[in-house]
Amino acid sequence: MTTKDKFLGEFEQFLLLSILKLGDEAYGTTIRQLLADKIERDVTIGALYTTLDRLEKKGFVTSKMGEATSERGGRAKKYFRVSALGEHALKRSKQALQVMWQDVALQAGHSYE
Repeated sequence: MTTKDKFLGEFEQFLLLSILKLGDEAYGTTIRQLLADKIERDVTIGALYTTLDRLEKKGFVTSKMGEATSERGGRAKKYFRVSALGEHALKRSKQALQVMWQDVALQAGHSYE
């Protein structure tokens, strides 16, 4: 099984989906905020960038540096985009989950929260 054949982890899926949702505004802070708003997951910036770096090494995302801005103390934002390989990996993970969820009935009355 090659790297591209392995399934994405849950957090990797969340990051890729966040980048797709954010489009041209996908950078560290906006990705963190989307995860906090949509799934109530507080992610450290270190964990976020570690995972984004791993996804980039796998070829699932690409990045580019924006312009340095004075409000950021002269630092530039690093923007991310999901590659075709990343989209393929997301689709593969979604299909695998759908297959596994088929014919699964959760027990009524149990609280899984």
